[in-house]
Amino acid sequence: MARITVEDCIDKFPSRFELVLVASNRARKLHSGENPTVEIDNDKNTVIALREIAEETLTTEKLKNDLIEEYQTNTFSEEEDINEIEDNSDENQSDETQVDLNESQHDENDDHSLTDKNSETSVDNFENSSDEDKVQDL
Repeated sequence: MARITVEDCIDKFPSRFELVLVASNRARKLHSGENPTVEIDNDKNTVIALREIAEETLTTEKLKNDLIEEYQTNTFSEEEDINEIEDNSDENQSDETQVDLNESQHDENDDHSLTDKNSETSVDNFENSSDEDKVQDL
């Protein structure tokens, strides 16, 4: 059997990185039990995957889509699932808005109490000062 290399497959994909990702994903699928589309010839799964790519027994689009599906964490089978997620995000946004409003009201109350304390301190200082200081302040 002829030796297969990355150079035999590189023209099928725009970058070596993408080729390696797709080929390794295909090799894992072969290892997990998928049927190869080329003769096995006592080769390892990585060689079989590269031979499949070189001989184009699987389309590059199918290989790319398999890779994407492998790493996808969220899959939506029905439109209702998507609507449910959108509804939940709307609720979270309204909750965040309520929390923001509560925080701003709390901040305003803090500002008023600080102003009150400052004015009380000024009055206390004025009352405790001597007559000469009072005249100078006026």
